[in-house]
Amino acid sequence: MSASTLPADGAPAPAPFDLEKQVGYQLRRIVALLGAEITRRVEPLDLTDAQWKPLLRLLLGQEGTVAALARSCHMDAGGMTRLLDRLEAKGLCTRVRSAQDRRVVHTELTDAGRTVAAQLPAIFEALQAQALQGFSAAEVAQLLAFVQRIRENLQALAPALDGASASCHEHPAP
Repeated sequence: MSASTLPADGAPAPAPFDLEKQVGYQLRRIVALLGAEITRRVEPLDLTDAQWKPLLRLLLGQEGTVAALARSCHMDAGGMTRLLDRLEAKGLCTRVRSAQDRRVVHTELTDAGRTVAAQLPAIFEALQAQALQGFSAAEVAQLLAFVQRIRENLQALAPALDGASASCHEHPAP
C-alpha cells in the first residue's frame, strides 16, 4: 500500500464492502430463486405464490383461524381474509364459524382443496432434492444446523419476532 492510499492517521484503509460475502444477501438470493421456482411449479395447480401457503398449513393440520394463518404466513389479517376469499371462490377452502365462540371463524380445506394441497409436499420435496443435489446427508444436516443457529442468533436480537419468523414466510417450504 502506498503512502497516498493511507488515511491521514496512517491506518490502512478498510477493505471494501463485499455484498457477495454477506450471508443475508446470499440467503435472500436463495429465497428469491426458490420463490420463483415454487411459483412456476404451483402455477399448474392454479395457485399463486401466496395461495399455496395457507393451503399447505391447513393440510398439515395447523390452526385454521384467519389470525393463525396470517401469523404463520407473515401477513396481516386483512390480507389473509382477502386471500381466503380468493381460495374460497376457487372452491379450495371454506370458512366455518366456531360453535364454541361465534367470533372465531375456522378455515377448512374442501375436498378439492385437499386434492390440490396434497400435491404440494411432493413439489417441495422434489425442489429441495434438486437444490441440495450433490450434498451428502451429513452436509444437509450440517447446513440445517447452521441455518437454525443463524435464526436463533437473530431471534435473540428481536425476541418479539421469535414465533413469527420461525414459521412460514417468504417462500420456501423446501
